[in-house]
Amino acid sequence: MNIVLMGCPGAGKGTQSAKLQQKFDLYHISSGDVLRAEIASGSELGKKIAAIINDGNLVPDELMVSMLEKIVSATEKGIIFDGFPRTVAQAEALDAMMKRLNREITEVVMIDLPESEVVSRISSRRQCKKCGEILHVDLNAPLTACPACGGELYSRPDDTPERVKHRLEVYHHDTLPVKNYYQNSGKYVEVNGNQSPEQVFEDLTKVLEKVK
Repeated sequence: MNIVLMGCPGAGKGTQSAKLQQKFDLYHISSGDVLRAEIASGSELGKKIAAIINDGNLVPDELMVSMLEKIVSATEKGIIFDGFPRTVAQAEALDAMMKRLNREITEVVMIDLPESEVVSRISSRRQCKKCGEILHVDLNAPLTACPACGGELYSRPDDTPERVKHRLEVYHHDTLPVKNYYQNSGKYVEVNGNQSPEQVFEDLTKVLEKVK
């Protein structure tokens, strides 16, 4: 089972991917985590990627696909692609990559979330510098340390309201056409993201149980 998990910024793709990874024994590939790891390495490539992301733009397709192919080729597990593809060109490149590796995408799931919820969710999002845990905090009484490991919490540079608005513009321009691409494949399904994380997970599980 090789899954593409789609959704606008703040839809909960990372949270649900982690749960699905454990439930179905899958390998979770978060394009964001892959890029952040490269940035954290301090490499010249990482510096270039940081500049692109901090401007709210997408990393070039060839670069992203090349980084992902190395990871996919190193595991025999089924994959959850979280945050990729974000353009039709990337979707086509992903299909070509999977074919080269004698695999295929078996299901594409969109976590559908009204835009009215997006800015609120992302504005309250914090990430732990130590363990990478993502939390949603009460903005009136924000946490200062990760409850899991005690690490310092921070707001990612692309999570400011201004960046979120730009990311949504990019999402609508580049990513929504991917929905049409996959709808034509017969592998596309949507779940309601505007409900509790537990209910979203239950709905996702029902969908994926059908394609195991």
